[in-house]
Amino acid sequence: MSERVIADFVGRFFVTDMNREDPVRGRIVMSRKRLVLVGDDHKVTIPTSTMFDIAVGHVPPEMRSFFSDSVTVAYRTDEGRRMAVVEAESDTVEKFATVLFKAHLNGRTVTVEHPAERGGRVVDSTIRKAKLAVDDGTLAFSGPEVDFAIDLATVTNFEKETRTLAGESRPALSVRHVPRTTALLSVVALPSERVLNLLGRYFRLEYSDIVESLQDVSLSDEEVQVLVAIYSAGEGVDPLDVVAADASQTTMVLNGLREKDLVVDGDGGTALTPKGRVVVNSRLEEINA
Repeated sequence: MSERVIADFVGRFFVTDMNREDPVRGRIVMSRKRLVLVGDDHKVTIPTSTMFDIAVGHVPPEMRSFFSDSVTVAYRTDEGRRMAVVEAESDTVEKFATVLFKAHLNGRTVTVEHPAERGGRVVDSTIRKAKLAVDDGTLAFSGPEVDFAIDLATVTNFEKETRTLAGESRPALSVRHVPRTTALLSVVALPSERVLNLLGRYFRLEYSDIVESLQDVSLSDEEVQVLVAIYSAGEGVDPLDVVAADASQTTMVLNGLREKDLVVDGDGGTALTPKGRVVVNSRLEEINA
């Protein structure tokens, strides 16, 4: 492989049209252009441009007895659709999945309308071109006249749709998010349906990780009230000044929220962590439903 290698590790793999029933142990090597699986007289090359889905932890039913920590890549060939399942140590699989998504998404030229709505009202924002970069749960957009990012922890909803931007109908992702105290809708149009599907998969994967981390977090009514108060007050406001409760009791509640990693103290005062924003956003969605 002459191009720059972005992943290289030893694991197990299985491709749906291999003439065997069990996985192959071998080497998994990837560049931005292709994924190569090599081992036991088997060599499979999968061009990146043919991949249309990436699933982490999901294994086809006929292969579940062989795999645990895995990434499944769906791709197209001249003979039809195929799937390749790659398994390795949990940390390796997580890093490999990130590399896969970055190979498809980073550096893509996209069309953005930001914001398309502010506080539920349509905004006549200029439609612009930007370069997309994904990293650590954040989508960043940059260009001569574009510079903004969407933290997935602030997202309340997203959906795929077809949008007319700059007079052209394109596959797009509409993202509702609350970066501070005002709800925004940003629209990202992708160059193809294939890339849009992969961006949607990345959204679901990253967002589900955040939500999953909150499943075991139990909150009292007082804790929810304090979280919503911090959210509503914005940065630089002392929660003790806005929570209608005894100061000593509020301090105890804040200490509990810090231990649960839902709030953090910084230079601007007490603020919500990404986990805290997800909790508040989900509660506000329930109230407004």
